[in-house]
Amino acid sequence: MAALSGLASALESYRGRDRLIRTLGYCCQLVGGVLVERGPALADVGARLLAVSSQLSGCRTTLRLFDDVAMFLYTKQYGLGAEEEDILVRCVSVLGNLADQLYYPCEHIAWAADARILHVDSARWWALSTAFWGLSLLLGIARSLWVVLKLRQQLRSPSATVTSQRSRSTRGAVEARIQSELLTLLSNLADLANAVHWLPPGFLWAGRFPPWLVGLLGTISSLLSVFQAARASGGAGKAAS
Repeated sequence: MAALSGLASALESYRGRDRLIRTLGYCCQLVGGVLVERGPALADVGARLLAVSSQLSGCRTTLRLFDDVAMFLYTKQYGLGAEEEDILVRCVSVLGNLADQLYYPCEHIAWAADARILHVDSARWWALSTAFWGLSLLLGIARSLWVVLKLRQQLRSPSATVTSQRSRSTRGAVEARIQSELLTLLSNLADLANAVHWLPPGFLWAGRFPPWLVGLLGTISSLLSVFQAARASGGAGKAAS
């Protein structure tokens, strides 16, 4: 019952629903892609699962039509990252926010073109939106690598070797943040591999992944995101108690 209650609570939020839809969609693509390659006997089931995955992906695209305002407010609130002490983190975060902000209208135009609302080439706008997504992921990867490097340097500093209770608490917090950044790094790497795959053919490995590999990478990224969200929620609950 506790697990069911937690699931219901997660589904009440937009982000919680999006994580579930994303995870389910990529899982369907993973299993469907594997079944299609197993042979004719299972190909029909695999094709149906791939169709479910496509519909769930379309659902997320439609829901993202309403994300622009929230993204704009977040970008405005962050501004030039004056609260960030590290200049590299600040610059990478500002550029990442800009890439995210530009991603949404490009995807909306591509969606409208596919729906025949706008008479433009949807493929060009899908490629542009994917490029902005890939750029955002690349910047996120650079940020995580830099943060992990700085945090590990902090752990090696002479002050970190003090064995006081406060020092141990601080060290534990730093190690927890390193773990969180590494999980974010792995998630972004998996998504970046898929982002490159969805770019126009001819760029690196664009268009070369079979459906099951796209599903596998997406499932890994989605499960890491779900795990981090659950851990953050559990940590918040413990802090409140």
